Amino acid sequence: MIYRGLLNILCLGDDMLREDIEGLEEKYLSSYAQLSSQTRGRTFPQDRCTIRTEFQRDRDRIIHCKSFRRLKHKTQVFIAPEGDHYRTRLTHTLEVSQVARTIARALRLNEDLTEAIALGHDLGHTPFGHAGETILNELKTDGFRHNEHSLRVVDILEGGDGLNLTWETRDGVLNHIKEKTPYTLEGQVVNISDRIAYINHDIDDAIRAGIIKIDDLPKDCVDILGETHGRRIHNMVVDVVYNSTNKPYVKMGEEVEKATEKLRVFMFDRVYMNRAAKKEEKKAMHIIEGLFNYFIKHVDDLPDEYLCFIDIYGKEQVVCDYIAGMTDRYAIRLYEEIFVPGFHVF
Repeated sequence: MIYRGLLNILCLGDDMLREDIEGLEEKYLSSYAQLSSQTRGRTFPQDRCTIRTEFQRDRDRIIHCKSFRRLKHKTQVFIAPEGDHYRTRLTHTLEVSQVARTIARALRLNEDLTEAIALGHDLGHTPFGHAGETILNELKTDGFRHNEHSLRVVDILEGGDGLNLTWETRDGVLNHIKEKTPYTLEGQVVNISDRIAYINHDIDDAIRAGIIKIDDLPKDCVDILGETHGRRIHNMVVDVVYNSTNKPYVKMGEEVEKATEKLRVFMFDRVYMNRAAKKEEKKAMHIIEGLFNYFIKHVDDLPDEYLCFIDIYGKEQVVCDYIAGMTDRYAIRLYEEIFVPGFHVF
């Protein structure tokens, strides 16, 4: 808070250069923070910007890339919902970023690195949410995992040669899932913020969809975490900050961790595996499988930007790259063009 406040004040005066920001980081951030001046660098070395730190540049590159923009038309949980207020993969990403930045600021960690990881963590998600990931994992010989594909997007696919991000941002993107532990505390913040965000906003969307009611939530979880969307997020965030301040790790306290995990299990039982929420998933998986099998047999129909990778990565990987990058509506439209007969008047 002090660090960010000083940045705001100083920015009102003389122009602030990158070295000034790096100096503030060294003076005011926690000893456990990842300083931008001490990054392990990029795969392909570049001259540093005179104004922005290396992690600010990472954030900016992610925000301006096409993969980030496509997230607005990718499913979070509910496929083709009837309503304007259900989360998409983009709004999920923004909510993760907000939660993560709040925690990072309170712990005096590097907010710019935290934000870069948060904004890039789901760039590799498929169309149709986890249904798309599930079917691609079955179809691809060596499987498909969205966290690994997110790294592939920023390293290789975006722009044809990747975004050339820093090592720390790439590590956070790859290791943002629950089973992994990022190297930096900023990455650990995103890891835990991802769970805080999706559990709570999926509850909100499930209630909106009529799949569950607020009274269905486990009472012991509600007693610990709170009854409302905002209260639950607040209590989880405060607990993370309380249990992680001046520590070389980021974690929840035992009571809140157990309540959060129980709530996650409840969501799997009542929402993620619910027939109403899953009713369109078989159709979505059918579309993904149809496209995959078609392009494996007709690889020359791939766009030129993907064809150029065939000799390097093989057709199965490149077909997977193409499909994983699609939005829901593009996948549906392409499937219709390939498999649904058109009617023409002659």
